[in-house]
Amino acid sequence: TTSVDTAALALEDRAYFLRRIGSYGFKISHQPTMKKVVSDRRASLDEQTEIQPAVRSLIQKEFDKAASIPRILFPSDVVADPSSEWSTSSRLRQEIAEWTKQRGKTPRLYPGALVWSVKKPGRELREKVELWLAWKRVSTEMTEGTLGGDFDRADRAEIKTKVIEAEEAARDEVWADYRYVVLADNKEPDGLTVIDLGAGHASSGESLYGWIITALRSGGILNQSVGAGYIERNWPPSLKESGAWPLASLRQSFLNGALTRLVDPDKVLKSKVVEFVGKGEFGLASGQNPDGSYSRVWFEELIGPEEVAFESDVFLLLKAEAKSLVVPPEPEPQPEVTPRPDSEEETEEETTTPDPNVESSKRKLRVKGEIPPESWNRLGTKLIAKLRSSSEGLKVEISLEANVEAAAAKSLVEDLRQALDDLSVSDRVEVVEE
Repeated sequence: TTSVDTAALALEDRAYFLRRIGSYGFKISHQPTMKKVVSDRRASLDEQTEIQPAVRSLIQKEFDKAASIPRILFPSDVVADPSSEWSTSSRLRQEIAEWTKQRGKTPRLYPGALVWSVKKPGRELREKVELWLAWKRVSTEMTEGTLGGDFDRADRAEIKTKVIEAEEAARDEVWADYRYVVLADNKEPDGLTVIDLGAGHASSGESLYGWIITALRSGGILNQSVGAGYIERNWPPSLKESGAWPLASLRQSFLNGALTRLVDPDKVLKSKVVEFVGKGEFGLASGQNPDGSYSRVWFEELIGPEEVAFESDVFLLLKAEAKSLVVPPEPEPQPEVTPRPDSEEETEEETTTPDPNVESSKRKLRVKGEIPPESWNRLGTKLIAKLRSSSEGLKVEISLEANVEAAAAKSLVEDLRQALDDLSVSDRVEVVEE
């Protein structure tokens, strides 16, 4: 009898003219059940105008939910088209390997920044979307009064519930289908590594995007931040001698797969460089001169994020290099002066008796002259630093004079005043237009 009950329930779930009566009974009738209507509506769905757009819309909705990174959906850039199914020897793998290296005929600069999400083989997603669309159509016909037929009140009452259940089943199938993540990996023969995330669930309380990101983090493939030690350990050997790494190149290393992947490389690197410079773990320089010096060097000081620009003329400096540029070298020891051996009395008198004709021991030094603009930074690190360490009450004045076109003068004056304001010296330094 147990087998009979199980068979009867399975038959009722599929049959079009069999209904359950009470808890243990069944009734065969000439009137079709709602499942018959749903089946008919499903058979009439159009592939191009209804099924495929609904599948894509559902997938996009799940990937867009609570997402904070750029997504390019269909057909080929981050989330593969639902008609593309993953297998280890498929043509799709070859295409993704090519797409990772090239975009059209142009080589990709940042292949490591791509995360491909690909669907598993099977028709489950399509079938569940078809069922959902069929129930939605039946619900619409019931609301408009065009459903027709003499259906039981119980059949009509369950339509809205069936629509909700069918949609949830389709959403769960999106999570179950998009289980493969493909990433660039230079160690693999075809340049790809594949991660099987397993089947997810839409009711898990997180977004599909967040589920993938969490899986990559737990596998050590994706990181939230980066430390100074990691950057120093991975410093390019070709740049060790100069001790300077262009920020544009540093950023690219985090995006092309050479270094670890970051969720938001630009934001992370900007904040970390500011932190590194403030703590004295690295230095920052900009405006490299022909002689190898820099127009501006920051080290062990607070800087604004706007100074961290991912350009070829802005450099991250190793600690030793940055320190040598901003800290003056130790003064060379002066040779001791040996007194003349005239007599012991004269020597003692010279060292103990002050000469009234000798003036005060302090002298005022004034440095004046014209310097080339390219030597200004070295003047600050060499000359001013030496005066500050060897004197009291150092006073520094500037006098800069330049001839500019009249049309550009007004704009330049405003820029200069803004720069002075940013340096908090606008009350002591003025810009005069003559």
